[in-house]
Parts: sequence; C-alpha cells; structure tokens
Amino acid sequence: MNVGRAIKKLRKQHSLNQSELAERVGMTQTSLSQIESGAKKPNSGSLKKICDYFGVPELVIYLLATDSEDIPEHNREMFEKIFPSVSGLLLDVFNVPKELR
Repeated sequence: MNVGRAIKKLRKQHSLNQSELAERVGMTQTSLSQIESGAKKPNSGSLKKICDYFGVPELVIYLLATDSEDIPEHNREMFEKIFPSVSGLLLDVFNVPKELR
C-alpha cells in the first residue's frame, strides 16, 4: 500500500507543489516529500489534515493506495475481479475524478 503515491496524485490533481500542500496542512516540505516517496508513513494527524484539506475521507486515500501486491497471493485473483468495481463505486460516491484512479 502506497499512501504517499495516493497523496501525490491528489496533490498534483489540485495543481499544488509539495511546499504549497505542506504549508496548507501544517507540515514541512521535507516530511511531505518523505511521505510521497514512501520513506515514511504519515501519522494519523497528518493524514487527517491532508484528507480534510482535499475534502476526502481517509478511505479514499487507502483505495487509491491499494494494489494487488498488498493482497495475500491466495486472495489476489478474487481481489483483481472485484476491487476495480467496488473501489470505482466508492470513489464515485466521493466524486473522485477518474484521472486519479
């Protein structure tokens, strides 16, 4: 699960650079860079601030961050069959643009 990749997608969708987003959510650009690169995970407070800024629930971040490598091998076939539909429906509910998916 790459939460940083999901945050980066949201940031770019809103045409923000790292410094701008970091300032708006009260963190350093270095911390945001480390999160986006996967070097560190955001703490719950930082993730909440980022979600609040973008107006999305944390579920959206996790949906955008999940891929088949996160799923145990014995469940991947089922995941690959149902995840696109289920996540698509949920992302539609939260009005997440198609280009972010």
